[in-house]
Amino acid sequence: MKKFDSDYRLLEEMYEDGYFPDFLVDKIKSLVQEVIVFLEEGEKDVGIIQQKFDGMTRAINDLQQEFEENDSELETGARESIGETVDYILKWFGIDLDVEDALGERDW
Repeated sequence: MKKFDSDYRLLEEMYEDGYFPDFLVDKIKSLVQEVIVFLEEGEKDVGIIQQKFDGMTRAINDLQQEFEENDSELETGARESIGETVDYILKWFGIDLDVEDALGERDW
């Protein structure tokens, strides 16, 4: 079982951009960390991994209203930051899954 890179800062660009409230970025980070913990357990079945990413992405979708209520939204900067984080995770664990597919349930 491979542990995730403890030096990698998840969603770094979102945290650095004041447009995104940290407490909401923390919610996305928590969802991402759930996937990381799952992957650290050694799952290799790409179909099962895709299901986990789908659940994470749908949960992020559900945060859109809360972002809007806090004068923010899941827009290009968020898309890029989340995409970069997911891409890093996929590469770290050697998962043969395209980031666009991993985030296929996205509606932001």
